[in-house]
Amino acid sequence: MVKLNKIYTRTGDDGTTGLASGDRRLKFDLRVEAYGTVDETNSAIGLARLHTAEAPLVDAMLMRIQNDLFDLGADLATPDTGEPLGYEPLRIVAAQVSRIETEIDQLNAELDPLKSFILPGGSPASAYLHLARTISRRAERIMVELARQPDEKVSRQALEYINRISDFLFVAARFLNDRGTSDVLWVPGKNR
Repeated sequence: MVKLNKIYTRTGDDGTTGLASGDRRLKFDLRVEAYGTVDETNSAIGLARLHTAEAPLVDAMLMRIQNDLFDLGADLATPDTGEPLGYEPLRIVAAQVSRIETEIDQLNAELDPLKSFILPGGSPASAYLHLARTISRRAERIMVELARQPDEKVSRQALEYINRISDFLFVAARFLNDRGTSDVLWVPGKNR
């Protein structure tokens, strides 16, 4: 259980932050950047949810994703060094990836196939979900880079999950644009 009694500790004044394992890393460390960008994705989803009250199906999915993104952050903040930690670290599991794939398929089944790329926009909820999608793609790029570093591990499930998040956000944005009918389509060369 997380317990936060004091918000500022002054321990980060030297430019470092503590991982869940207790190790200290520089605040620009790739691992810190990865879970920070996952947190940024979560915040953008929170903005979108200000506009999803009339879409309870999607809102419930987004709420589950927000919780899962905290799980992903905890996973990333607890490096797998192969050494015992004295507790079971929270990790993304295959069931979380499967659930999001099911939800993508459920929403996508109600959408017509695309005939053009989509410009981010339409409804406020869709616009914010497109913003969250682009942030999640950045998180994914950082996580992939982290996974390629010597002595750093990122689980396959964590990488699959962040990849599916951007797919989900794209489909959910279309779904909230009147099931795609209010999507703003890209018209190549329109303004030449």
